Amino acid sequence: MNQQENESYKRQPSLISKAGLLLPRAVKRCCSLALISMAGLEGRLSAPVSQMNDSIHHQRGLSCNDCHGGDPTLEDERASMDPRKGYIARPQPAQVPAFCGKCHSDAYLMKKFNPALRVDQEQEYFTSMHGRLLQSGDQRVATCISCHGSHNIRSVSDALSSVYATNVAETCAKCHANADYMRGYQIPTDQYANYKTSVHARALYERQDVSAPTCNDCHGNHGATPPGVASVANVCGQCHARQSELFQSSPHKAVFDERQIGECIGCHSNHGIKQPGDQMLGVGSGAVCINCHKQGDTGYAVAAAMRSKIDDLSASIDRSNGILNRAERAGMEVSRPKFDMREAIDELTHARVLIHTSSTAEVEKVTGPGLDIAKKGYQAGVAALVERSYRRKGLAVSLFFILFLAALIYLKVREIESREAGGGLSSNEAA
Repeated sequence: MNQQENESYKRQPSLISKAGLLLPRAVKRCCSLALISMAGLEGRLSAPVSQMNDSIHHQRGLSCNDCHGGDPTLEDERASMDPRKGYIARPQPAQVPAFCGKCHSDAYLMKKFNPALRVDQEQEYFTSMHGRLLQSGDQRVATCISCHGSHNIRSVSDALSSVYATNVAETCAKCHANADYMRGYQIPTDQYANYKTSVHARALYERQDVSAPTCNDCHGNHGATPPGVASVANVCGQCHARQSELFQSSPHKAVFDERQIGECIGCHSNHGIKQPGDQMLGVGSGAVCINCHKQGDTGYAVAAAMRSKIDDLSASIDRSNGILNRAERAGMEVSRPKFDMREAIDELTHARVLIHTSSTAEVEKVTGPGLDIAKKGYQAGVAALVERSYRRKGLAVSLFFILFLAALIYLKVREIESREAGGGLSSNEAA
């Protein structure tokens, strides 16, 4: 504890006497949060107490001395908070990993609280860029408390935690979006702004899909390190496994590595990843292929061909679904061909994945069967509409004959009525 803090503690009246209580020496935590609260602690020292009340540590029964050390059984504050008794008022950044690690690296101890919690965070931290810089003497890098907080540490599953999925990016941005703070590190500070525009951020914030990736899903948690250009596909492959597998075997893999292009990043970017679409493929406006491939080279032709195959299948599916929907609205039974069209849609989705092979032949292997299915769906729709027309014509003919017969019956009835009326009149005249 520094001199100023020592003086502050000297001026602070005894918490125990202030509360009017006398605790036995057997009490392990005279630094009880409830006691401090009752004591009416004021000023800058009241904030840690207030924050601690909501922390996961307090919920698990821990108190101040469990982290800060000292001897909580002594009534005299100066003796209780003697550095010779292990007391640390405010750990320096270089001390923080070990400060937290004295519990979080102890497998035996942590199993009492959370058996599923990893106990290698401290060790992993020193493999990270943050940890390596800290070991080199940089006191400004992030440590445990930079991300998790100090007294107000909440469970990672708590939506109010600074490391809950929807809060991670903002937590990282406190440093990484601060241009003044990051000036000496020679890295961009627009990652957070770009991420907020991404398809991942929309899934996370708008749909509240906490499985959507945020900073730590790609960069790691305690072992946070920027992925190298040759390993980006492996990072993205944690979610996009099939695309990563196909890219690894594509001709782009070797070229990207040789030219130090960040694999998936070359086409999709990194933090500001937009919703992918067919417009990204091919040689038209908005296509990423033409950033590298020019007219006349093989890649240009392959990109154009793959886009053509996908466009043909997409258009065929739309055409088939359109006529099937018309037939359905007309009252025709087309549920089976509509169900079969799902397979064509699956083939289209598969084709969009297979473009990562950069092979027209591979794409055509699925667009071909997809076109056949779509063609059958269209034919089924046409047949249904033809049948509808046939039924309408049959109905018209049937109605004509029905009406004709009804007219004949009507005329016959009138004739009979007229005859009966005439017969009755003749009988009266004879009488």
